[in-house]
Amino acid sequence: MNESNDLRAQLAQRNRQLQDVAAQLKTELFGIDAIIDRVIDSVRAWYVLPELVSRPVIVCLWGLTGTGKTQLVRRLTQLLGFYDRFVEVQMDGFSNGAGMRGAQSISGMLGRSGIREGEPGILALDEFQRFRTINAKRDEVRVERYQDVWALLSDGKLPPSLSLLVDIESSIAEAAFDAERVDADADAAKLRFKLRSWEAQELQRTLKLDMPLMEIMAWTPDEVQARLRAFRDGQQQWETDYSRLLVFVCGNLDEMYEDLATSVDDCDSDADTFHAVTGKLSVIDVKQALNKRFKPEQVARLGNEHVVYPSLSRRAYEQLIEQGCDRYARETEARCGLRFDLTVSVREQIYANAVFPAQGTRPLFSSLHAILGAGLSKAALWAIERGAQAGTEAGADVRLTADARGLIAHWRDESHAIAAPFEISRLRQRSNADFRALLAVHEAGHGLVHALLFGRAPREIKIHVASFEGGYNAYTSRKVWSRRNLLDSICTSLAGRAAELLVFGPDMSSSGAESDLRKATEKAARMLRHLGHGPRIGRSDVCTSSEDNLCTDVEASNAPIETLLQAEHARATGLIETHRGELLALVDELIAEGQVTPARFAAVTGLPVGTPEETLDPYAERLAAFRTAAWARTRRHPSEVRLDHATAALPLPAPLPAPLLR
Repeated sequence: MNESNDLRAQLAQRNRQLQDVAAQLKTELFGIDAIIDRVIDSVRAWYVLPELVSRPVIVCLWGLTGTGKTQLVRRLTQLLGFYDRFVEVQMDGFSNGAGMRGAQSISGMLGRSGIREGEPGILALDEFQRFRTINAKRDEVRVERYQDVWALLSDGKLPPSLSLLVDIESSIAEAAFDAERVDADADAAKLRFKLRSWEAQELQRTLKLDMPLMEIMAWTPDEVQARLRAFRDGQQQWETDYSRLLVFVCGNLDEMYEDLATSVDDCDSDADTFHAVTGKLSVIDVKQALNKRFKPEQVARLGNEHVVYPSLSRRAYEQLIEQGCDRYARETEARCGLRFDLTVSVREQIYANAVFPAQGTRPLFSSLHAILGAGLSKAALWAIERGAQAGTEAGADVRLTADARGLIAHWRDESHAIAAPFEISRLRQRSNADFRALLAVHEAGHGLVHALLFGRAPREIKIHVASFEGGYNAYTSRKVWSRRNLLDSICTSLAGRAAELLVFGPDMSSSGAESDLRKATEKAARMLRHLGHGPRIGRSDVCTSSEDNLCTDVEASNAPIETLLQAEHARATGLIETHRGELLALVDELIAEGQVTPARFAAVTGLPVGTPEETLDPYAERLAAFRTAAWARTRRHPSEVRLDHATAALPLPAPLPAPLLR
């Protein structure tokens, strides 16, 4: 009974420790509370009841760069008290003594660590995406390092390095052969076989020896061979047991994020919008991405515990900025004795110039140092020169504000401008009134038509853009595109040009619609040639192989594509003409603010638009209606029912009307 109570108390204590660790991590790592909870749940059984673990517990952390994957693993290891039983491996091969023979295997690193065979430990396999074993054509990629990782991930049992043992035996044989051929006058002692230090280390690990390296290095060839024979005879001791490891596999799978992960110059996308998009990724997306880099059996060995990091939200970035501002203010006060008040405007300018949603925290930390490290020092020097003294209640406070040009230090009734690297803010300022007007009309046209057709505002509309010369609309993604959705999307793409023609006239319509026209044409061609939404149901394409069985008569679809585009352009024009007031309201908001959020869209247009969440067409409603109609038909004569089923089973594609209307 006492033993049962002791076990229950031990389990409860370990569980409380895990909860404390989770709480501590949430105070240090912002914006990933759900990730922390998921990881803690994944390691609970390993930590609370390690005796029940019979194979490695594998937790895979995937996310964009700078989202805190490695930091979480390292800090979790410290808080759990495993800092002395922790091995971190950079799977690109450029760490832990890369280039040394022993560093070519995971077993070599584990053997030199504090992790003992059969005991719990933590192994982090970082940058795992660079360890790819197949290329884009699914041909095998030659990889020399860390090949034993797959055996480790399978069951935690690592076989000995038999190739090394063979190399040692070959070296013994060569040394003996050379010694027999030397002259009597030669110094045969120089040719005597000697174990090098790394060979002795590998023997010590592989043979599971508990003796000093110096003693092993002093072995004669006969002693080495005797040990090797004894090792081979005792096959039950061959494997090294690391089955109680907790293994973190960390990496960045660009394939999951498509072009989002490569938009390193994108400082304009709203962090919350990016966070929402990346937050929808699932274990299926992970496995699909892994399948492009690894063999199927290797993907299987990674298990199913895949934790996907979304990009950081706006609030997470704001918390990091607040923390950074407080830290720099405290450090500056400790050096010079002056207290600094960093106002909201400073934090806003840091956010505007330092946050690149696809790149995580690293650019932010770099900008914090560049802006505050130099800025606070200059502000302190200026204030001291004006008479500010450390420790005095009245003269120690320096207030710091900011605008798009730089920082501004305030002490008493004086102010001083301090240059700061706010280049992104300067790039966003469109000083040319004509350019602002053109961008505002074009983007307002896109946003208005999208809202009218899809019933929801764009995620964001912007014209103050630093990444490129122009503006953009960001829309809600869709899993399924109906024929109606596709037509509405084409209409939306053509609405920018339609708005320009309506407001500025044909002679002043700009070249900014080239990308829109390309997208609209591509989508229209795909509808008619690939998706069967036109007069022909078969797919039309250009064949590249004699084995392709596709219709290659694409010429027949050219005229219907142009007819479709003309009809959708006319529809966009009609919608904008009908809603001129809403268009001008959006234009005014864009010129004044540079952007339109969903909330402001509804406010300035007065349109009954919903939130920009992913939805589908009402397929469930249509199914229910069909079911009701089918039930009603069963009340009719059996011959009529059979006729209905026969005609329903062989639907004929309706020809595309001209002009095209929904």
